[in-house]
Amino acid sequence: MQSAAVKKQYQQQMWAAGDCARISTGLAIVGEMLCESIDLRAGQKVLDVATGSGNTALAAARRWCEVVGVDFAPSQLEKARERAACEGLPIMFGQGDAEHLPFDNAAFDAVLSTFGVMFALEQKKASNELLRVCRPGGKVGLASWTPEGFMADVFRKIGEYVEPPSGMPASIVWGTEHGLRQLFGLGIASMQAWRRRIDLRYRSAQHWLDQMRGQPGPVLQAFYELDAVEGAELAAELLALVDRYNRSGDATMVVPVDYLEVVALRR
Repeated sequence: MQSAAVKKQYQQQMWAAGDCARISTGLAIVGEMLCESIDLRAGQKVLDVATGSGNTALAAARRWCEVVGVDFAPSQLEKARERAACEGLPIMFGQGDAEHLPFDNAAFDAVLSTFGVMFALEQKKASNELLRVCRPGGKVGLASWTPEGFMADVFRKIGEYVEPPSGMPASIVWGTEHGLRQLFGLGIASMQAWRRRIDLRYRSAQHWLDQMRGQPGPVLQAFYELDAVEGAELAAELLALVDRYNRSGDATMVVPVDYLEVVALRR
């Protein structure tokens, strides 16, 4: 089994490459919906964990909150800063690991993460950190891919070609209410969960694949590790997945994807 340092290096490499903003703008609605579900109030202190290019941090700042966004990929933080500057939003972005958040206990009224903290290497440590930096009576809001549907099938297909370092956790546990209750344990007083669905919209299946190959995450990492023949085989299988889920009825891509939205009240 690889050491924790090796697995962490693998994870950082996976999320540091490519241009996160190219794909995350299509998911901006998820951060907006999460901020509405968590019922943010102007002036609240909000932390966006694994912020990437800042989708959810931007959504919170648009609601006049005092926002901090952290990510361990400096290249993604630069994109987030550019986006915040374009909107004139005073968000503080900084480097930070979800498993070792650089903040005092109970520092925030709300702690958020969309498709971010679910990929933490040490999941229990990450969930404990979310609770630690959230004040008692504050809220933790999450959006995570579910174990079923298009994105889950994409991850499974990639796993058939590229095996992650041994001991890497299953991120999909964050996409189940049962899994989250186990992670948070007695640290929360209550939890609400909603299964949400959004559509991935692209010019074509090939357009989607080209975008995924240029942005951080498992798809880019898989093609980086595979040779030309294996890469072509994986590409064909991913395009076939799109065809199976595509509801557009024309040459474009409209694929529904499911995720779990959760609002937990800190005990």
